[in-house]
Amino acid sequence: MKKIFYLLLIISLVSCCKKEPEKIDPIKADSITPDPNNINVSILIDLSDRIDPQTHPNPTMEYFQRDTEYIKAIEKGFLNHIKTKRIITFNDQMQVFFNPEPSDPKMNEFTRELKISFDKNTGKDYFSSVEKKYSELPSNIYQSAIKDGKYVGSDIWEFFKNKVKDYCIKDDHRNILFILTDGYMYHQNTKFEEEKKTSYLTSKLIKSNNLTTSDFKNTIEKNKLGFVKANDNLSNLEVVVLGINPEKGNPFEEGVIKEYWESWFKEMKIKNYQIKSADLPSNLEPIILKAISGK
Repeated sequence: MKKIFYLLLIISLVSCCKKEPEKIDPIKADSITPDPNNINVSILIDLSDRIDPQTHPNPTMEYFQRDTEYIKAIEKGFLNHIKTKRIITFNDQMQVFFNPEPSDPKMNEFTRELKISFDKNTGKDYFSSVEKKYSELPSNIYQSAIKDGKYVGSDIWEFFKNKVKDYCIKDDHRNILFILTDGYMYHQNTKFEEEKKTSYLTSKLIKSNNLTTSDFKNTIEKNKLGFVKANDNLSNLEVVVLGINPEKGNPFEEGVIKEYWESWFKEMKIKNYQIKSADLPSNLEPIILKAISGK
């Protein structure tokens, strides 16, 4: 009887010491780290007069032509990424934006066509369809903007303030935003100052702030110059700026432009960013491909 008693006692103790199955906290489940293999690529195009071949000619390669080649490289990097995945894991998007929208109603159709999405039901012929769209439509966009000739500027600041989270960030994706711009920022509807910080940057402003010497960084810091912060936390967004093109006459202009952008990104908690000058597409393509692959 004693043996039976001790055996029952041991079984009872073992049962008590067993841990209950761990319950999954639904809040924690929702905060699982996004799959880096799912990418969401956005392209924001500055259609200001920087693309006008009459105002800013370049005999080597016009700036609007450079842009279209940058976009092709972005599309190439995006498709390269898709091709590394199994079809069942496809969950990737790419799209193009302008801010503000150009007056040509065809632009809406162009952007709709350039909004592409891959999922597990995507057919093999979709790859060639995407390649065709991205080899033809971007050129149509620039030609339309140049023909229209109404360069009202590019409201990049307002895009970051009111649209970037809704348009360019998906919680379960690695989010990459490419901005095609000369680095200057100006729009008549979003032009204001907060103390000495501004929502815009022009060559005239750079001169008026005396940012024309090698000591420009100290001047910026001392006078607390820069862009007004447009958002609080964009840590889940990677940004690549392509096409920085300073006006001639100030050898430090490019450095000032990049300093403004870098400080702005850091203030908005963007950790991963690159700011590149308007180089030939053949030189920037490897950088673009690497930015998308993350390697």
